[in-house]
Amino acid sequence: MSNKEAYEQKLQAKLDEMQAEVDKLKAKADEAEADARIDREKEIDRLEAKREEMREKLEEIRNSSDDAWDDIKTGAESAWNSLTESLDKARSRFKK
Repeated sequence: MSNKEAYEQKLQAKLDEMQAEVDKLKAKADEAEADARIDREKEIDRLEAKREEMREKLEEIRNSSDDAWDDIKTGAESAWNSLTESLDKARSRFKK
């Protein structure tokens, strides 16, 4: 298995875990009162947009040559960090 393939699998696993977290937050949003639910749904929409951006980066890596994927990896790492930060913020807001 190449480094690229291993990285692809790692990102896919992380995305799957992230989706599970977003699903948990959706369930909590559904239980919230009307005003809180609206805020939480907006937060979930932002998370899903960032997750989609990460999924697109993963697709870029999958479609890149073995030589070029390393350049794309930098953008993927940045997108992942942004997604993780957003999820952490959402988790803390949902605890309130």
